[in-house]
Amino acid sequence: MKTEAMLFGGVALFFGGSAALYGVWSGDETGTVALVVACGMAALVSFFCLIQYRRRGTRAQDRTAAEVADGAGPVAFFPDESMFPIITALGFAVTATGVVYGLWLFLIGLGVLARGVFGMAFQYAQR
Repeated sequence: MKTEAMLFGGVALFFGGSAALYGVWSGDETGTVALVVACGMAALVSFFCLIQYRRRGTRAQDRTAAEVADGAGPVAFFPDESMFPIITALGFAVTATGVVYGLWLFLIGLGVLARGVFGMAFQYAQR
């Protein structure tokens, strides 16, 4: 993950420098904000990769003398079939329809959508 952290760190620095130069030279707030947001997103991915690298150490992909078999590990978990993707899709469809037909349908769809998203997120939390 160290390589990925450095890669996205470089992208964040590029977007940060671009945002600074663009903001000073153009005076356009919209483009400057877009570049700052891009810098923030790249920095977030870089930070995540760096934290994972520090927690787990080097991987086989990080070593130059590694073999393909070094990267193979045990296959530990395959999730069972789940209804939550269908519930999430139904909730999104009802929410989008509620934008057109009224607040009451939007709120019902938002509740169904929230149940589907939280169900997918926490389905295997006790595993």
